[in-house]
Amino acid sequence: MNKLSSSILENLRASARGQVLTSGDAGYDDARKIWNAMVDRRPEVIVRCAGAADVRKAVDIARENHMMVSVRGGGHNIAGTAVCDGGMMIDVSPMKSVRIDPGRARAYVEPGATLADFDHEAQAFGLAVPLGINSTTGVAGLTLGGGFGWLSRRFGLTVDNLVSADVVTADGQLLRASDAENSDLFWAIRGGGGNFGVVTMFEFQLHPVGPEVYGGLVVVPLEQGKEALANYRAALRTMPEELTVWAVLRQAPPLPFLPESTHGKPIVAFAACYTGDVKKGPEAVEVVRKFGEPYGEHLGPMPYAAWQQAFDPLLTPGARNYWKSHNLGELQDGLIDAVVAAVQGVPSPQCEIFFGHIAGAAMRVPVSSMAYPHRSAQFAMNVHGRWDSPQDDERCIAWTRDIFKATEPYSQGGVYVNFLTQEETERVGAAYGENFDRLVQVKTRYDPKNLFRHNQNIRPAGP
Repeated sequence: MNKLSSSILENLRASARGQVLTSGDAGYDDARKIWNAMVDRRPEVIVRCAGAADVRKAVDIARENHMMVSVRGGGHNIAGTAVCDGGMMIDVSPMKSVRIDPGRARAYVEPGATLADFDHEAQAFGLAVPLGINSTTGVAGLTLGGGFGWLSRRFGLTVDNLVSADVVTADGQLLRASDAENSDLFWAIRGGGGNFGVVTMFEFQLHPVGPEVYGGLVVVPLEQGKEALANYRAALRTMPEELTVWAVLRQAPPLPFLPESTHGKPIVAFAACYTGDVKKGPEAVEVVRKFGEPYGEHLGPMPYAAWQQAFDPLLTPGARNYWKSHNLGELQDGLIDAVVAAVQGVPSPQCEIFFGHIAGAAMRVPVSSMAYPHRSAQFAMNVHGRWDSPQDDERCIAWTRDIFKATEPYSQGGVYVNFLTQEETERVGAAYGENFDRLVQVKTRYDPKNLFRHNQNIRPAGP
């Protein structure tokens, strides 16, 4: 791998508005740290971009010097694609601007913004776009992989609400991608990840949401898990799209509304968010209260921005994380049996299995309309191995893989690209399904030398 000469490095430092860091510089180690503590890589140079001009300069230097390139937004990706060994890390996390145009219900978001940054600005006007469930996640990586959360049943995926993007491509050009301009690139970045360039600005269509929603948690003992999940499955058929309910199987955290005697016991938690008229919230979530006889519940009106941060304490940076994921058409009995059995023997109190309910508006978009293909997936199931000590790596990873294997017969075969780990390159085809060949064509046009390959890579065609 090529190293930069001191003269090129000095030129980069002189021309960049942001910081340029190498090993030994103050801030270098902080800049290379990401959410998943299992990833510990050392780039040769980190360019902390202050704007699109810095991104273009960094891309040009990396291309001309045949360097490995990684791109960091929020640094949340489970595979740790944000940071490379050797090579150049293009760090756009300092670019955090979020501008809301309330009259047109549009948001203009830079790639370093987190979900919390976005929600803070949009909720000032009672507006939102479907995002994820952990507010420290970066908007860029979430969006480029698809993006789903509490609003997806009503308003679709994050990419379904993307209107345009500014993209620095491998040749250093800054292109606008939309339905009207560079439409093939726009098609590809809506689900195709960071394979096609570095996005320096996202434009989203916003929707009226909040500022208050109604929801919270209903926590059921695992002994009732099979019946409760069957009741959940039945209720989904008639649930209004303003109500989203996810199911999480894990050990009970020390939540204040749970009796102390239940802390650490295996549970099924139903997380509910109702975004209709708050006055109708109690009636809307009543069905969730009847899934089982709960250990406890905490339901009520709350700011939407607060609900978006409710799960942050369980997803703090610095832990060791390993995921395995399936897309599901439905919750079959055999699948329910398998996950209930698995949670009785979790190897760490932080491990969990969740069912993210998508469905609704996200299923009404044609598969061919953009790169994200999983329009028949009602759920994304994620087996989330999480622990603190490297000594626990082997058993926590084994637990995660065992559940993945046991539940595979009930899956659709597809997988959400943002949930793939660094070892799952063979599943990239499954992440894109029937859209894969077209993605290869777009990749070949915009990045024929595969400069942007430190990702779940779509390889260009050619020798």
